[in-house]
Amino acid sequence: MRVRKVFAVLGTLLALAAVVPSGAGAAEETEKQGAKKPTVVLVHGAFADASSWNGVVERLQRKGFPVVAVANPLRSVTGDADYLRKVLASIDGPIVLVGHSYGGMVGSQAALGNPNVKSLVYVAAFAPEKGESALELSNKFPGSTLGDTLSAIDIGDGSKDLTIQQDKYWQQFAADVSRKDATLAAATQRPINDTALTEKAGEPAWHTIPSYFVVAGKDKNIPIAAQKWMAERAHARAVVEVRGASHSVAVSQPDTVADLIVRAAR
Repeated sequence: MRVRKVFAVLGTLLALAAVVPSGAGAAEETEKQGAKKPTVVLVHGAFADASSWNGVVERLQRKGFPVVAVANPLRSVTGDADYLRKVLASIDGPIVLVGHSYGGMVGSQAALGNPNVKSLVYVAAFAPEKGESALELSNKFPGSTLGDTLSAIDIGDGSKDLTIQQDKYWQQFAADVSRKDATLAAATQRPINDTALTEKAGEPAWHTIPSYFVVAGKDKNIPIAAQKWMAERAHARAVVEVRGASHSVAVSQPDTVADLIVRAAR
């Protein structure tokens, strides 16, 4: 009788083992489920660096998204797009590509032909048509006051690197950010070469990839009228207007920006 009971218990355990996944199997399944989330690639624009995405990164990571905040070279549209294209090629699986300001110029070109890029998100950003430049788009509608705040550094090849004068940075670029944080951003801003702002864009990916837009209501770099016009032209799936937001809307309103990225990821 005792032997029969032992075999009965063993039989039950084996049956359970066949039905219930092992700890390792469950972990692998969880890992597979986590891998289904697309990688969010964030591209900063001129007069900023990758740390300008910190608030957005933190919120996306809390939601389980893998995130890459790219160091945009800010040298030329073609060169910057080539660099971003290589970054995108190194990422496995689906991608949501997000650009702020000039980062939209770069992302529009770099995503073209990449089947992994499923959505484009423009955050107070340029969404150019072929043949348009950032300078042309920022001046298409009245309201940009950027030109009067710039300083130029002659780099010896006929071109100039541009920065925003530090004492004008807060009001021009980040008026809805704390003065302390704006002062830090002004000191750490990365310059853009002037030829990048006048270079004409190539064929844009927004013709074939769904796009989403955050438009900043009090942007002094890219007038809100220009942002809305580009969103309409791109037949954006969603446009979120943040009234009172400066050009640094990703810094001042990270929840709003992260929420739209999550929506684009779906």
